[in-house]
Amino acid sequence: MVVAIFFYWPSVQAVTSSFYIEDPFGFGATFVGFDNYRDALGSAEYHRVARFTAVFTLAVTALSLGLGLLLAVKADAVIRGASAYKTLLIAVYAIAPPVAGLIGMMFFDMHIGPFVTLASWLGWDMQVGIDYFDTAFAMIAVAVWKQIPYNFIFFLSGLQSVPVSVREAAVIDCRNGWRRFRTVTLPLLAPTAFFLLIINITYALFDTFGIIDVMLKDKPANNPVTLVYKVYNDGFRGNDIGGSSAQSVILMLVVFALTILQFRVLEKRIHYS
Repeated sequence: MVVAIFFYWPSVQAVTSSFYIEDPFGFGATFVGFDNYRDALGSAEYHRVARFTAVFTLAVTALSLGLGLLLAVKADAVIRGASAYKTLLIAVYAIAPPVAGLIGMMFFDMHIGPFVTLASWLGWDMQVGIDYFDTAFAMIAVAVWKQIPYNFIFFLSGLQSVPVSVREAAVIDCRNGWRRFRTVTLPLLAPTAFFLLIINITYALFDTFGIIDVMLKDKPANNPVTLVYKVYNDGFRGNDIGGSSAQSVILMLVVFALTILQFRVLEKRIHYS
């Protein structure tokens, strides 16, 4: 019942609305067929947002997974003070996305932000909220920072579940640490990595909405946005219910296709012990 109310019913409503031009105050609707889809897919702005969404998703997923794995490997090797070290790394995950966006705004503020000051020392005139590239960099940095603890938790659990006998045998067979990690540890982490890959792509596409909304609110309109934020802008700020519904259906189909592709292609290469 809960799934039907909060997932199936809104999905049906979105698909239905995508074929209409609706009055924002609910006084009427005009059936337009696939015009909303044609307008979205034929729009240069939509293509620009889609390209940025692809780059944003790739960057956030790759950096979050890579840094999460790196910190998990380092934490797994810590003997003294391990609990405090792990707690500090995990604590960030308790922060809600809008709060993470607010903290990001403070760190990247043009007047008092420490990262802006550091960038100026390096000759980089960072203007977050004004410059397209600088804003994109800040959004990616905050989104990665927010997601690293989640990946860290799962990777660390995966590392600690590797049997001691396997580790000792690997040390005897191969003294090179990187080669040992690549040929023994990493394949054992493949199921965890595959699960996290799907979760991180979903996070980058949808769960970063709160971060982006806080960081871009009241900023110039030429800043980078993702597809899910464009759906919100067009629907709730632009009052284009039909157009935003069509965009949400397109995004839903893209995510569905990506998920199927991952299970069909990547899962075949993963061996579950």
